[in-house]
Order: sequence, then C-alpha cells, then structure tokens
Amino acid sequence: MPEQPNSGHPPVSARALLAHRAFLFFLLSRSLSRFSSQIAAVAIGWQIYDLTGSAFDLGMVGLVQFLPTALLLFVAGHAADRYERKRVVQLCQLVEAATALYLAIITYLGAVGEVQIFIATFVLGIAGAFESPTTAALLPLIAPQGSLQRATAVSSGAAQVATITGPALGGFAYAVAPHLAYAMMVLFWIFGMILTGFIRPRPQAIAKEGMDSDNIFAGVRFIRSNPAILGTISLDLFAVLFGGVTALLPIYARDILQTGPVGLGVLRAAPAVGALLMTMVLARHAISRHVGLRMFQAVIVFGLATIVFALSSWMWLSVLALAVLGAADTISVVIRFSLVQLSTPDEMRGRVGAVNFLFINASNQLGQFESGVAAALLGAMPAAVLGGVATVAVALLWMKLFPSLRQVESLE
Repeated sequence: MPEQPNSGHPPVSARALLAHRAFLFFLLSRSLSRFSSQIAAVAIGWQIYDLTGSAFDLGMVGLVQFLPTALLLFVAGHAADRYERKRVVQLCQLVEAATALYLAIITYLGAVGEVQIFIATFVLGIAGAFESPTTAALLPLIAPQGSLQRATAVSSGAAQVATITGPALGGFAYAVAPHLAYAMMVLFWIFGMILTGFIRPRPQAIAKEGMDSDNIFAGVRFIRSNPAILGTISLDLFAVLFGGVTALLPIYARDILQTGPVGLGVLRAAPAVGALLMTMVLARHAISRHVGLRMFQAVIVFGLATIVFALSSWMWLSVLALAVLGAADTISVVIRFSLVQLSTPDEMRGRVGAVNFLFINASNQLGQFESGVAAALLGAMPAAVLGGVATVAVALLWMKLFPSLRQVESLE
C-alpha cells in the first residue's frame, strides 16, 4: 500500500469526533439521506410487489436504480473532484426530495403505476450516482487527521441508526397510508440538504480542468495499479452480488414468514441492528492488526449468515441471521473504505470513489436483479441458499487471487 496520508497523527476518540462541528453536521446529513433511502426501499419494494406480485419486477427495481450509476460513473467522479463537494451533495439531496414529492403526490391521488415508480427510481439512481462518491470523498476532508478509520465507523454507526429506524418507520407509515412514507422522505432530504450547507471541510484539492479521457479514467487506472484496492472493491462486488437477499425480503415477509409491511420493515432493519452494534465496537477499538485477513473472515461470515436466513422459517432466527450478516458487512465496509481513501490522493478521491460506488451499487442493485431472477426461476429459498454458498466460495477464491490484500496488516 502507498504511504498513508493520515499516519503519524494521534487518533481522536469517538467523543471528540462528535464534538467536531463539521463532522457532526456530516453525520446528521448523511443519516437523514440514509433514512430516506431506507424508507424508499420499503415503500417502493412493497408497492411494486403489491401492484404486480412479481419477483422479477422486484429485481427490476434494483436494475433500474443501478443503470444511472453505470451510465454516469465517470462523469460523477470527475464532478466530485472538479467542483465543491458539499454543493454537489446538496444538489443531489434537492433532486431526491423533489422525486419523493412526486411519488407522494401520485400515490395520494391514486395515479401511481409500475412505470411511474420505475421512472422515479431511475431519477433517484441518478442522484445517488453523484451523491455517494462525493460524500465518500468529502469525509477525509472532515475527519480529524489520523482518525479516518474511527470516523468511518462512527459515520457508519450513525447511518445504521437511520437504517434501523427508517425501514421500521417506513413500514408503519406505509401501513397507515402509502403516500405518508414518501412525504417523510421529502422532509428528511430537505433537512439533510440544509445541514450539508453548514459543513466546513478542509480545502479541497481541485482536479485539473477538462473532460478528456486522461482525467475521467484516472480512477480506473489508479485502481488497476493497486492490487489491494482492486481486490477489496471486486470482493465486495461479487460477494454481495451473490449473497444479497434484500430484494427477496418482501417475498419472505409475505409468503414464507407470514408477516406484512411492518414485518418487512423489521427484517430490513435487522442487518442495521447488527451493523450498529459492530460499529459501536469498532468506534472504541479500531482494527489494528491483520486487517486484510479480518475482511475475508467477515465476508465468509456474511455468506454463512445468508444461508441461515435462506433456510429459516422462523421470524426470530431470520432476524438474528440478518443481524449477524449486518455486523459482518460492517467490518468489511470499514476496512474497505479506510483502505481506499487512505491510499488515494485527494484530487482523485472522487473518481476512485465513483468506481468504488459502481462496484457497491453493482453488488447491491444488480444483486437485487440477480436475486429476483433466480427466485423467479428456482424459488426464493433455493436462490438465497445458492447466493450464500457462492459468497463463501468467492471469499476463499479471492484469498488466493489477491495475496497482497490478505497480507495487509494495518490501515493507519
């Protein structure tokens, strides 16, 4: 790995991080955006399945949301490096709020249909394609020097609080009135946009002008030249592509576990509960040794928990398996984010982050598409079991293909 830019600085405690004003505003804004996204996942997923009853259409939601990322990947990364990052994030939050308002209105009027939901999902995907890599590139300019791993854990924990309450509250709101869930999304994105404006980051290294290929594709070349980063990002892509069961949760909630929208909200919140507990541990005790090996171990546990969830017909066991899955994923996320950000020059963080976001979106949203198609062909339970087995196999294979990643000892 290259020399870490934050090394040599004493770490800052979690309490001191929360006293850092710029970091606190960042946490609140990111949490509100995550809150809205999780409500959207519950509302859109349940509404599509309620309208069509099709597992394939559930998978199509993931594909439609992923397409903007694939189409706008390099433009989004260049924008994060070329323009003031907090302004880019604010614009994205404004677009997301307007889209949620559109969904609230057409749902309230009874004019909602499958096509309108897919169009709105596509617009949310466009905004997310710009917002996520820009937010990731903004954090290193906000976190106190020497504490990016801990800041990542605290930030992830704050987002998980929103992820826990978002699906549960979204399920309750949708059960009361579907348009109410979308109205809540509008409020949270607007408040998030306001809070983003209060962030005062350190000076940003601006990328040189121009949209030529040397600038746009610099992130790809950087990743290809760093085996540890390439292995980290691609591991997440293939592991979650096969192991993600998020798209199948409406099927499990209604047909296997015999619960409704509220139960779906609980299932969606369960991984976040496990993730939050793990981030509390990581915020106090940063991973200081064998970080590469720990990431592989976490992915294997993720796959095994997926298998347990797939085979479960009891609500308590399903929730427990999803919580373990979320805890394991958090370890992988913290290591991956810290490794990528600390190894990347600031003027390239947007473009590298955009490639990273493509892989994350591919694993999550294409994973939804893959799960939906597999469930339509094989049934929900066999498709989920197969995905968990494939995740474990990918982790073992990547340990052989990327020995430099397995041997990474520390981050900061």
